[in-house]
Amino acid sequence: MEPLWQRRISWPHRTVSIPIKITPAGPDSKDENGLPKAPNGKWVLAATILGSSMAFIDGTAVTVALPAMQAAFHATANQIQWIIEAYALFLASLLLVGGSLGDLYGRRIVFTSGVVIFGVGSAWCGLAQSILWLIAARGLQGIGAALLVPGSLALISAAFPPALRGSAIGIWSGFSAMTAAIGPVLGGWLVDHASWRWVFFINLPLAIAILVIAFWRVPESRNEQMSGTLDWSGALLATVALAGITFALIEAHRPGVLVPLAATFGVVALAAFLIVETRISAPMLPLGLFRSPTFAGANLLTLFLYTALNGLLFFFPLNLIQVQHYSATQAGAALLPLILLIFLLSRWSGGLISRFGARGPLTVGTSIAALGFALAALPGIGGSYWTTFFPAVVVLGTGMAISVAPLTTAVMNAVPVAQSGIASGINNAISRLASLLAVAVFGLVLLTAFRHDLGRRLDQLALPARERQSIERQRSRLAAIQTGDPRIEHAVDEAFVFGFRRILWMAAALSLASAACAQVLTQKRGSPVSEISPQVGSDLMRPSERK
Repeated sequence: MEPLWQRRISWPHRTVSIPIKITPAGPDSKDENGLPKAPNGKWVLAATILGSSMAFIDGTAVTVALPAMQAAFHATANQIQWIIEAYALFLASLLLVGGSLGDLYGRRIVFTSGVVIFGVGSAWCGLAQSILWLIAARGLQGIGAALLVPGSLALISAAFPPALRGSAIGIWSGFSAMTAAIGPVLGGWLVDHASWRWVFFINLPLAIAILVIAFWRVPESRNEQMSGTLDWSGALLATVALAGITFALIEAHRPGVLVPLAATFGVVALAAFLIVETRISAPMLPLGLFRSPTFAGANLLTLFLYTALNGLLFFFPLNLIQVQHYSATQAGAALLPLILLIFLLSRWSGGLISRFGARGPLTVGTSIAALGFALAALPGIGGSYWTTFFPAVVVLGTGMAISVAPLTTAVMNAVPVAQSGIASGINNAISRLASLLAVAVFGLVLLTAFRHDLGRRLDQLALPARERQSIERQRSRLAAIQTGDPRIEHAVDEAFVFGFRRILWMAAALSLASAACAQVLTQKRGSPVSEISPQVGSDLMRPSERK
């Protein structure tokens, strides 16, 4: 019987774990360049590496460019939140369907469709003349990413035989991690030396290269046994639910009935989604998988931990650039230690689960991450990066590095092998949902705290009525408030730091809640690999996947 391994691919924004059957590779399994041999294998790797790199660079670079976008459009904090949320909304709600589309209609055509949509969205973002057009274009990018992201690994899995697949995915994951690391620095450099628009324009030559390679050298493949049923009703209800809830959170300070209506529609759509998923034959979210305490606990841990992390990743560049007065390049480089630690230590941490089980590494890792969030809340205004934020980034990176690979392995080990693909997709979608919720919830908390603290500080300054009204009208812009009075500038900066600390303490609490989930719900050493019996797992499979 062939040994079964799991290849873990980890970086701050995304973790993928897929089962790979690995057989001993012969001496002729690699070419003269050390790449796995397979028909058109080099070209499949080139297309998928470029495709995933395009999405990952864009995802990490945009946050560094947010202050420049806010300044260019005189945007409010809510509007820059929507720049991220429009993308995350469609990616989170359509990701599972995007993977099924490739299996049904052809992995290459769905992958390249995602590239085209992502490229068109990127061009639209770069050319946008208003904040609303930019938000709409980001939504289009999210739809493209929902087709592109799952398609990369699917193409590799289809192109390489089992004996070579692990090596091929290792090459893909290494390049992907490298591009995730350079994304913030590249984005910052483009903002400083060209324009924030080039953060999006840089995707266009990549998209063209991917399309040329894909149609020239990448073979088409599909699952011939898959039925023609897709869960479109579930995808629609998930999108409506997430959109309504997100709108209600981001626009919570908006007067009128629109916010309560959006919240109501979101909650009703969410309830309908859960009902639909229990009644259709091919659900995008098989709820039966959550019968496993470890699977449910690991996904709840994912939601808590990645909500905390994504909250930091969104607001940290705003603090560094608008309050601490870092350049965009410096702000992008500030998070490099976190990304590099996750990349360098994930292989080591992946082996911890076989020695200690999931409970120990996840409890220790998330507790260390909580300490990192708490340390990031301590700095005020000014000071050297090396004595203020660097220690926090290193501690947080260490905690995340210990947690990420064992977390993914715990998810995969909690279900039968036949359900590992669905389990990985669900966990990935939940990490995207965490990003969506982080920006909305933390944004509401920061804005509320900022308004309260700024009002108190302005009262102490006893400003003339006209000047006070001018500042009050700009409160929704957070640290981007424009004023020529140094006293007001200092008050604005202090108020932002006050709100920033509040969300970091929340992040630390969420990370500790993750540790509690690990203690209560995940496997300890010596627990069985799968908590769901093969028969139950078979019952959870889509009809086309059952033997």
